[in-house]
Amino acid sequence: MILGDIADGLTRGVESMGNAVSETFFEPVIRLGVTGLSRAGKTVFITSLVANLIDRGRMPGLVAASEGRIRTAFLQPQPDDHVPRFDYESHLGAILSTTPHWPDSTRAISELRLSLRVSPTGLIGGLSGPRTVHIDIVDYPGEWLLDLALLDRSYADWAKATLERIARRPLAADYLSLIRETDGAARFEEPAARRLADSYTAYLTGARAAGYSDCTPGRFLLPGEMAGSPALTFAPLPRPDSPGRGSLWREMDRRFEAYKSRVVKPFFRDHFARIDRQVVLVDALGAIHAGPEALEDLRRAMTEILSAFRPGRNAFLSQLLLGKRVGKILFAATKADHLHHTQHARLTAIMEALTKDARARADFSGAQTAAMSIASLRATVEETLTHDGRELDCVRGTLLDGGKRAAFYPGELPGDPQRLLAPAREGAETWLDGDYGIMSFAPAALTLKPGEGPPHIRLDRAAQFLIGDRL
Repeated sequence: MILGDIADGLTRGVESMGNAVSETFFEPVIRLGVTGLSRAGKTVFITSLVANLIDRGRMPGLVAASEGRIRTAFLQPQPDDHVPRFDYESHLGAILSTTPHWPDSTRAISELRLSLRVSPTGLIGGLSGPRTVHIDIVDYPGEWLLDLALLDRSYADWAKATLERIARRPLAADYLSLIRETDGAARFEEPAARRLADSYTAYLTGARAAGYSDCTPGRFLLPGEMAGSPALTFAPLPRPDSPGRGSLWREMDRRFEAYKSRVVKPFFRDHFARIDRQVVLVDALGAIHAGPEALEDLRRAMTEILSAFRPGRNAFLSQLLLGKRVGKILFAATKADHLHHTQHARLTAIMEALTKDARARADFSGAQTAAMSIASLRATVEETLTHDGRELDCVRGTLLDGGKRAAFYPGELPGDPQRLLAPAREGAETWLDGDYGIMSFAPAALTLKPGEGPPHIRLDRAAQFLIGDRL
């Protein structure tokens, strides 16, 4: 396995050198990774970003667009024939239809190539004329990114940490009851492994729906063609005193290692290692609404995600990347349109605080990071209402359930993020001094002028941070 990892790393290094030569002398390629945990809005982000790069009337924050240097933008066949294409046309059609609806979420990796004809700046630009810059957008589930942390862990360590983390969660009661009846030292039987894996997967599904973020292994939630395979048929068990050969615990250990080698490593080798820029979308408002435990879980998940951008801590990634680093990482709190603009700075501050420790490590390793609050597709309008003699800054939109128009006041986020993060770290069960609501809005019916993309909040600034320097 070590020789195989080294060979993979050498191959990746040769490909990186070839790409660097190609970018220098021919047409630059930016590989933009887009990921996010459940309900963060990856599909809408990519769809709106591409639409707004094609029709740039709402992109003043993207310098190359505001200066008129982007002559045209067009879609091309993606370079990776073995990766499914991101279904941009269908997703855009869902947003722009006469009865708009949110597009279906993607459940596996996909890719889309957008090419821009850009006029360079300065003397070289005057001599060379426009050039083509390709943006290869790689969409993948955030749960897969969390799996990277498994590469550093043994089955015993992962199982122990997982069981400690879920011990207080009512959602895990059925699984915890099952393992109390299970003897890990008993002889392995496939039906027992299946019962455990199914029960643990049911817990993960419920935990994700309840707003928890750290739901590993990620492929248990998105198994695809591997559903039912032994590499996805294991679960965390406490280590028996003497787990002999052929025991249930030993087989779970073996399958955990198979998951790492057959599922996790190929993803990072074939896809992650080639990413230049990365955006991580986060439903911070959803976690806040779910309560302190969900917010603390999100903070831990952000730390785990940042580990993917610090390859020095993992021998496999160090050999694979051979010094290649993701240059920029944006952490974007989505659904900013669920808040009045007067609270956007507070949401951004919470996002910065959630990722402070992990971002500091990434900055140290050379990656430039930023936090931002955005709405990929604006679904609301703002208004101020008077209630019980008090003026409330609200948002109004069409409710996802029922289709009625309604004004909504979500509560006031604290000016100091630690008023949320400190109770979350200390294990508080509820917020003592606030009740933070969230509402699900449907996309608004749109009538776009020629040259305009869908309405958004700060998508242009996000694009400037991620790709502006390469245009």
